[in-house]
Amino acid sequence: MKKAIIVLFILVLILLSQVPKSEGNVVIPEEAIRYRIIANSNTDADQMLKQEIKTAVDPLINQTMVESKTITEARENIQKIMPNIANTVGKYTPDYKINYGNNFFPVKEYKGVSYPAGNYESLVITLGQGLGDNWWCVLFPPLCLLEAEDNKIDDVNYSLWVKKIIANFN
Repeated sequence: MKKAIIVLFILVLILLSQVPKSEGNVVIPEEAIRYRIIANSNTDADQMLKQEIKTAVDPLINQTMVESKTITEARENIQKIMPNIANTVGKYTPDYKINYGNNFFPVKEYKGVSYPAGNYESLVITLGQGLGDNWWCVLFPPLCLLEAEDNKIDDVNYSLWVKKIIANFN
């Protein structure tokens, strides 16, 4: 029995040495479309307005992304709903800009992963002067939809099957 545990331990060490190490920066896939809403300022009123607009625009965008199976479809579908997005945002404030194209994103953190700054294909809604905190996600692949589901399910915890085997011997 001790030999089996030693062999299993060596196997675990070998398997763990094969697991790729995280660099700290993970690049969102090349074929991705980001989404960002930038508040006018960090006042409570401007941050609340940003959240209200996000809530109002979400159904338009979510339905569009559900219908988009490829990056090409996502691009076409976003273009189609741009007037609807503008009409929706305009109901909350006359002072806004919407840009779908290549936009600058500062360094972003998502669930402990750092995404590098750079210009990315994205839909950006800027409210007023756009000097406040922003909300962001990835439209395609649809991380926004996954994030929306986060309130319904617990985070997924990944583990090695070997770790489970060792736990059973303890």
